[in-house]
Amino acid sequence: MNYQHSFTVNATLQDVRSFHARSASMGAITPPPVIVRVHSAPEELGDGDTMDFTMWMGPLPVRWVAQIEAVTATSFVDRMIKGPFRQWVHRHSFVALAPNQTEVQDSLEIELSDNPFWRAVGSFMWLNLPVLFTFRKFKTRWLLQS
Repeated sequence: MNYQHSFTVNATLQDVRSFHARSASMGAITPPPVIVRVHSAPEELGDGDTMDFTMWMGPLPVRWVAQIEAVTATSFVDRMIKGPFRQWVHRHSFVALAPNQTEVQDSLEIELSDNPFWRAVGSFMWLNLPVLFTFRKFKTRWLLQS
């Protein structure tokens, strides 16, 4: 399954890229009622780094480990190496449209788990991606344009 989302933010490409490279940004742009607790991750994510976290979706804890790959000045990939999906590959790309305007592009490749419980959780998460990315757009703009 594939999912694409993009939006523009009135901030420089460098500011947008730096914001997304900080491990703390993930929790900042995750919509309530989901709570993100980072167990381990460097402050700034680089090629080969891992981020170990739990997403609390109500009473359900979903443990996730992501590896950061293919880091460039305008993109990076986070690949789930442990979590609720068989595969989760999320490419973050940033395109300068003007000196102070950047397009954020998100591209996901997802395969649901064969485990019936995690397949149900993954299906719920898949169906809620539009809500997640709409909130991320709002919150990213709010944080970077303030």
